[in-house]
Amino acid sequence: MNATIPVDTLTEAEASEELARLAREIAHHDAAYHTHDAPEISDADYDALRQRNAAIEARFPALIRADSPSARVGGAPESGFAKLRHRVPMLSLDNAFDASEFAEFCARAKRFLGRTEPLTFVAEPKIDGLSINLTYEHGRFVRGATRGDGTEGEDVTANLRTIKSVPPELHGEAPALIEIRGEVFMTKADFLALNQSQAQAGAKIFANPRNAAAGSLRQLDTRITASRPLSLFAYAQGESSEPVAETHWTYLQRLKAWGFEVNPLSRLLGNETDAESFQTEIGLARSGLGYDIDGVVYKIDDLALQRRLGFVGRAPRWAIAWKFPAEQATTVLRDIRIQVGRTGALTPVAELEPINVGGVLVARATLHNEDEIARKDVRVGDTVVLQRAGDVIPQIVSVVTERRPPNAVPYSFPDVCPACGSHAVRPPGEVVRRCTGGLICPAQRVERLIHFVSRAAFDIDGLGEKTIQEFFNEGWLHGPADLFKLPEREDEIATREGWGKLSARNLSRAIVARETISLERFIFALGIRRIGSTNAKLLARHYGSFANWRAQMLAATQIGSDERVALGSISGIGPTIADELTDFFGEARNIAALDELAAELTIEDAARADAADSPIAGKTVVFTGTLETMTRPEAKARAEALGAKVTDSVSKKTDFVVVGADAGSKARKAAELGVRTMTEAEWQDMVG
Repeated sequence: MNATIPVDTLTEAEASEELARLAREIAHHDAAYHTHDAPEISDADYDALRQRNAAIEARFPALIRADSPSARVGGAPESGFAKLRHRVPMLSLDNAFDASEFAEFCARAKRFLGRTEPLTFVAEPKIDGLSINLTYEHGRFVRGATRGDGTEGEDVTANLRTIKSVPPELHGEAPALIEIRGEVFMTKADFLALNQSQAQAGAKIFANPRNAAAGSLRQLDTRITASRPLSLFAYAQGESSEPVAETHWTYLQRLKAWGFEVNPLSRLLGNETDAESFQTEIGLARSGLGYDIDGVVYKIDDLALQRRLGFVGRAPRWAIAWKFPAEQATTVLRDIRIQVGRTGALTPVAELEPINVGGVLVARATLHNEDEIARKDVRVGDTVVLQRAGDVIPQIVSVVTERRPPNAVPYSFPDVCPACGSHAVRPPGEVVRRCTGGLICPAQRVERLIHFVSRAAFDIDGLGEKTIQEFFNEGWLHGPADLFKLPEREDEIATREGWGKLSARNLSRAIVARETISLERFIFALGIRRIGSTNAKLLARHYGSFANWRAQMLAATQIGSDERVALGSISGIGPTIADELTDFFGEARNIAALDELAAELTIEDAARADAADSPIAGKTVVFTGTLETMTRPEAKARAEALGAKVTDSVSKKTDFVVVGADAGSKARKAAELGVRTMTEAEWQDMVG
């Protein structure tokens, strides 16, 4: 796949391959950055990867993968700390890279809200640090956690107490319970002093201030954290027992009154047109700041509008990070390595002479496919130019041919799979070469197992790529169910090279801890094509339990059945994704593996809104016609937040049809089936 091809000209086959490549790249860099505090590429590289992924998914929604990065946030917590679940998820931000993308973000928000008047924003420099969540009860700091995977993070309460800018008590009146969010960071001066001290002591040298801050906060010995010069800027709110402000700007003032440091460069903007000049102003001041920033976060100021806009996937609709432009750098290409993915696709990866670009050590870049290698005539030993901008990264832009070694030869793309030796075939009209080994190819089976234990799936600590490969080679792992038999081999594992009693026991405990799993994580872990975290959540919420989901999916394999129609009409699923699900359940070997796995687990029912608080919890709702007091996306989001199932077609299983102006066939079908219809006003009265 040539990643320089604009998204709007990609064919469906090209888009599918590019999404597969992006999923692998982003997952690798998520683990490097969030879990190991050792990023391999710059923030600009990473942002552009996500930007291209989002653009392709927007154009080809039916191609959204089971391992799509669009629904993931951060990285899984490490096993050295207890885990704390956030009352309100700590989600990430979508990015803009120029004025037109920021303008489109504003336009989307206005369309969702159904308004045309300008929006007021708060602009805050985006600190390059570690996101944390601080919980205060009756004004006293009681616990703190890292962002982790957005749902749960690491309990670093003791370490946070050592940071001077974390108030042990809030000044003045405060809610009985409030979560305050911010960024722990290290100033440039403190970073240089720390590295100098580390060098003198013969200790680890940090690559950049962000790594130093993250590594310092996540020390098991709080004395080490206390000795490190960490700072905090507060900027957001999680759960609160009572409202504290009507606007975000007012909330920032409350934070300052409570004793927190708020970035002094934050500014209230009267309308969205002021953002471009503010972006330029901060960009010019960036190099002179005492801390690293990689952009500016723009948040809609009105908190009532924020609540209406809500979230989509992993990001809020009411905020965006406008990132600064990226750079280029040159380094040497050491080798070209072929990766084999879950679908058998052979993807070339450039192994580079590590280079520090924008404060981040870069050691790998994608080469996309054999056509791209030939077009740029990339050879092992070449000096290459890396680019980190736009929607293409990390990529090799060009070769510095005048510095090419005399013995460098054109790269010959393999026609056999490096994992199993099977023929690697490139079908006519496609750019990707694939292994024909199928089930005999260890790379594909291993990749499926790696996906299964990934953080958005079962998130099993200690089962990384290396360990899964080791146990697979030993013959212990054939399918997902075998993972839960590993505790039976604890004594045997403890005697293996690199293991011991403690590490083997920790692995067993981590596996046993995941024998109870949520339905949405279970569905995602299966690796069904196009079932990412968001779609897995939709399915879990719609069907409620594993037994019901399994039964309904089996029934849906019958073309024309009510269950098949109902599956395809789930808002956000659609017929193409429904076909992927029924294809999976139509294969007897998949059902056997599914049942073998389920027998090892306790699969929790999907969380539903309390029926006592929500009159529509568990009900199936269809909206039709033009709504006047809310937009269609807003109505859908509100209904789902209250536990309803929103579908796009009316059937005998529909509970309510909300009829707006100019309603058509759906209203007529509801009347034919005897389904209850209601006006928009009646709906508003029902849901409050």
